[in-house]
Amino acid sequence: MPQLVLSLFSYDRLSKKPLPFKSFTGLTVHQFNDIYDKEIAKKYGKYEIQRLSKINKDRERNIGAGRPFKLDLKNRFLLLLIYYRLYITYTLSGFLFDLDQSSICRDIQKIESLIRQCLPIPQKIYNITKRLKKPEEVEQYFPGFLSFIDCTEQ
Repeated sequence: MPQLVLSLFSYDRLSKKPLPFKSFTGLTVHQFNDIYDKEIAKKYGKYEIQRLSKINKDRERNIGAGRPFKLDLKNRFLLLLIYYRLYITYTLSGFLFDLDQSSICRDIQKIESLIRQCLPIPQKIYNITKRLKKPEEVEQYFPGFLSFIDCTEQ
């Protein structure tokens, strides 16, 4: 049974508008379709089996027996491209694709390494985000940074 899409963004809806599609993803609709058909869709089955096999080697249920993704593969690919192109938050992504923030995070994490095999997408500079408390810590991450003063007018 086809799922009714209530989201603002979907491949079917956005692909009918080539200029916003290119602006949001960095690819034309034709380029997107080529990459999806020739790379992503072909590699996804094997990738998903490998991903699920790594998670739990003592699995009791068959691979694929869990809850299905709300978005299909093409829309998850679109989601990831828009997320990296526009650097939007999970909250905004969730609103646009009608998902909650945690689903957006999981969808991106689960497909990201497959997309990296097919496309150059940005890598995080620092894997762990932490608050820098001492000047020495700031100097380590930002060499040459002298000072930052927060002042308000009185």
